[in-house]
Amino acid sequence: MKLHTLIHYLNPYLPIEGMDNPQISSIENNSQKVQPGSLFVCIKGYSVDGHEFAQSAVEKGAVAILAEKELPLNIPVIIVKDSKKAMALMADYFYAQPTQKLHLIGITGTNGKTTTSHLIDKIFTDKGEKTGLIGTMYSKIGDQRYETKNTTPESLTLQKMFKQMVDEEVTTAVMEVSSHALVEGRVQGCDYNIAVFTNLSQDHLDFHKTMSAYREAKGLLFAQLGNVYDVTKPKYAILNADDEVSDIYRQMTPARVITYGIDRDADFQAADIKMTAKGTSFELKCPLGTYKVEMNLIGKFNVYNVLASIAAAAVSNIPLQQAIKSIEDMEGISGRFEAVNAGQDFSVIVDYSHTPDSLENALKTIRQFAKKRIFVVVGCGGDRDRNKRPLMAKVACELASDPVFTADNPRTEDPQQILRDMESGVTGAAYQCIIDRKQAIQSVVNEATADDVILIAGKGHETYQIIGKDIFDFDDRKVAKMAIEERLKRC
Repeated sequence: MKLHTLIHYLNPYLPIEGMDNPQISSIENNSQKVQPGSLFVCIKGYSVDGHEFAQSAVEKGAVAILAEKELPLNIPVIIVKDSKKAMALMADYFYAQPTQKLHLIGITGTNGKTTTSHLIDKIFTDKGEKTGLIGTMYSKIGDQRYETKNTTPESLTLQKMFKQMVDEEVTTAVMEVSSHALVEGRVQGCDYNIAVFTNLSQDHLDFHKTMSAYREAKGLLFAQLGNVYDVTKPKYAILNADDEVSDIYRQMTPARVITYGIDRDADFQAADIKMTAKGTSFELKCPLGTYKVEMNLIGKFNVYNVLASIAAAAVSNIPLQQAIKSIEDMEGISGRFEAVNAGQDFSVIVDYSHTPDSLENALKTIRQFAKKRIFVVVGCGGDRDRNKRPLMAKVACELASDPVFTADNPRTEDPQQILRDMESGVTGAAYQCIIDRKQAIQSVVNEATADDVILIAGKGHETYQIIGKDIFDFDDRKVAKMAIEERLKRC
C-alpha cells in the first residue's frame, strides 16, 4: 500500500504535496521490528518515548514516520495530534478492515470476562465454526494458541491478528476488552456485532483514578457500537440487569439491548439455583422458553457468565438447547475456581479472584458447600491500585475462618508494605502474614484437615511471579499439588 493512500484514509487534509510516496510493507511501533519498507509509529508511552527511536527506525529501513512532533529526518514524517489513535485507524485500513468480515463479540467488565469468552467460544466451536479468541490467558486462531502480554493487545497486533483470522477462514471471534484498551483506543476500528457487559466493581483505580472514570471507560464499548440499525448485521448490547451500571450503558448505546440476570427481571433469567461442590444447576427462563441447565461450573458468579454466553448465542441464532449442551459439557476454565486434587481429603481451589468483589464471590460460593474451616491465601499486586488492598483483606477476614495474607506479584513495591496496606483494613481480626507465597500455600496445606476448603486467590492461571523487575516460574496449582503430595508422603 502506498503512503499517500494511508495518509488520505487517516486524514484527507493532511499535507502530502512534495512528499515521497513509498510503498509501505508493514506498520510498526517497535523499532526492533522495523524492516525495509516499514512505516514507524512513534508512541509516547509511560516509560519510553517512541520519538527517541525514530532515527534507529530509519537506519533499519523505515521509509516513513508517523509522529506527534517534527523530527529532523530525511524520509517523510506525518505529524498527527494522537499517534495511538492514528495507528489504530491506519492498522485497520492497512489490514483491509478484517473485523468487518468477522462476527465479532467483545466482552468487558471487572470480573468474568475470561470465563464468558471461553464459554462463548466453545458454543460456536461446537456449532462447527472456526473461531478466534483474544484474552487474558492467551489468544488462539482455530486450535493454534499464541501468548499475549495484555488482556487486549495494541491496535497493530490486534488488527494483524484479525487479518490472520480472516485469512485462515475464522468466522467468529471473541475477545476480552479491557478498560485500559478502551481508553487508549486500542480497539478503535473494531466492528463489534455484540458487546457484553459482565459487572463493575473496584479495580484499576491506579489507572482510572475514580470509579466514575472506570465506569465511563467500560461504557465506551457500548457507545461505539454505531448508530445504524442494519437488518443484515444487527448490533446487540448484552447487559447484566442486576448491575445498576447497566442502566447507564443502556442509555449510552444505540444498539439493541438484551438483558440477563438473576435478581431483577431480564430477558434471560436464572431461577431455582442449586449448588454443590461439583457443579451448579438452574432453570433458564427466556422468551424462547424455559430450560434446565446443569453445569460443572460452580457459583452464582458463573451463573451470570453462563447467562451472558447463552444470550450472545441466542442473538447469533444458535439454538438454545445446542448452546446449553456446550455449556454443560464444559469442564472448567484454567485458574477459574479450579480444583487441585492429589488424593487429599480436603478441597483446594485456585481462583483468579484479584478484586474485592471477585474474592467475595468465590468465598461466598465456598461457604455454601464447605463443611468445616475455610482457608484463604490472598495477596495484592504491587504497582497497582492500593485502595483495594484493605478491602481485599476485609473480605478475606469476614468470609474465611483462616485468612493468610501473602505476596502476589509485588513487582517493584516492598511486599511488607503491601501487607501493611492490607492489614489496615482488618484491625482486630485474626489472620496470618506469610510473605513467601510458596510457604503460605505449604502452611495451609499442612494445617488443613478432612473436609476443610482452601482457596488460593489472586493469580489463577498465571505461571509466574513478578518480584522487582524479575519474572520467576510460579504456578499456584503446581505449588499446591506438590505441597499436598509431600504431606501425603509424610503420613
